Amino acid sequence: MNQASAASPIPAGIALSATGLCKTFFATKALVDVDLELRPAEIHGLVGENGSGKSTLVKILAGVYSADRGEVAGPHGEIPAASLTPSLSRALGIRVVHQDFPVFGTMSVAENLFLGRTFPSRFGRVDTRRMNAEAREALDRFNVPARPEQSCDELDPAVRAMLAIARALQDCDGADAGLLILDEPTAALTQTEVETLLAAVRRYAADGWSIALVSHRLDEILDTCDRVTILRDGRRIAVKARDELNRRTLVEAIIGRSLAAHHGEPLPDASAPTSAGSPVLAMHQVCTATSENLDLTVHEGEVVGVAGLIGSGRTELLETVFGTRPRSSGEVEIAGARLGGLGPAEAMAHGVAMIAEDRGRDSAFGLLTVRENLSVSVLPEFWTGGRISRRRENLATRELVERFDIQPPDPAALMSNLSGGNQQKVVLARWMRRDPKLLLLDEPTQGVDVGARQQVHDMIRAAAHGGTGVLLVSSDMEELVELSDRIVVMVAGQLIHSLTGDRIDRVRLSHLVHGDEPNAATEEEAK
Repeated sequence: MNQASAASPIPAGIALSATGLCKTFFATKALVDVDLELRPAEIHGLVGENGSGKSTLVKILAGVYSADRGEVAGPHGEIPAASLTPSLSRALGIRVVHQDFPVFGTMSVAENLFLGRTFPSRFGRVDTRRMNAEAREALDRFNVPARPEQSCDELDPAVRAMLAIARALQDCDGADAGLLILDEPTAALTQTEVETLLAAVRRYAADGWSIALVSHRLDEILDTCDRVTILRDGRRIAVKARDELNRRTLVEAIIGRSLAAHHGEPLPDASAPTSAGSPVLAMHQVCTATSENLDLTVHEGEVVGVAGLIGSGRTELLETVFGTRPRSSGEVEIAGARLGGLGPAEAMAHGVAMIAEDRGRDSAFGLLTVRENLSVSVLPEFWTGGRISRRRENLATRELVERFDIQPPDPAALMSNLSGGNQQKVVLARWMRRDPKLLLLDEPTQGVDVGARQQVHDMIRAAAHGGTGVLLVSSDMEELVELSDRIVVMVAGQLIHSLTGDRIDRVRLSHLVHGDEPNAATEEEAK
């Protein structure tokens, strides 16, 4: 193995050993002397809040990031973590399946299994019969309920995940080579699909594979894992056997603080009214493929934060209001007008604006100029005599660039050349010029530096001050606490609790999003 050495074999009974892993991004210490040990036939949980270092650790083990220092050893050798590459990671026996399941729906199951490999050929053409036969062997080996010739578009999400796992492991020979890392594999699955996938994961472990399971869903961790490694602020806090943990102790280890139970007032449900202005959003018993019985009201000038883990349904909530996700039943009203479920055009016509989580894919037009990005939502305003009035468009653009402090202050600059923070300001400015009644924000400061983050926060506050209702989804608890007048908590597709006033607290939120029923919980003083 290139650069890997078997001079320091890992002890018997250890499938993977990572020691002293450190990684710094500019001034941020993402990992500090982190150790991880996986055993054969073990399902090992890896948990922590956003920013705890889970993703960085997984990417180092996959060879995507180079560690500053540390060692990684497997059954086939040891290598400095700084030298680890994707190919060397595979040579060590490490396989990673990421959250988005890299499965291509327009291709067959067999074709997906052969991606990254040499397709069998005959007379210069792909030997479909042989490819399907080899694919059938892999599907049987990993108990994947699919046919080789079947289109992946036909597969349930859980089966797609199982196919991605089979593709990752199919070239491993023997249990000692099966080191599988699953990064949030159940985030987008329904409960039935989760049970199907985790049953498959347990079978793989029973066959001898060593599995690391990264998940925010603590019930899955407690029900599935043999041991759990807990990360916080880039450090390994603890390694616990399953029988040493329950939901409360695991949540407290993750966030670093505890809640003391008492018999106080129960938390109100998510539909509890506030003293804000007239409703700009009213959802009544809304059901979708992933959520049910959603009741939520947002008022004029009110910022309502949505707290929840990945896969809780928080993004789907915004998509349902905006019309990009269909609802099977229930009603959505904007300022008293009922939406008929006709899509985003209808929502926009009633005064709804949305900034999606993936700015580059869904909100920003990278190959267009700042002027074009700002004008695209209101082009009819500049249409005169059968053509666009560039003079009026430029005047309006310069006013927005100055008002929202977009840098560089050049309307002709390409959007792709702006920083993430300035791109976000352009997208926000584009929507705010429509004077929306309701502003839907999904991770509005993701990938934004500290200075731009504050400016984006100021823009959100200014929108609310002007009477716009804001529904804000964020993984950043501090951001939710700082901006929100009210915070609703979403768990498994349902809105569970509502926090206002002095009940809005990061520690309390962290417990609630993990499903830790606080019925009557209060924060201890931070030690």
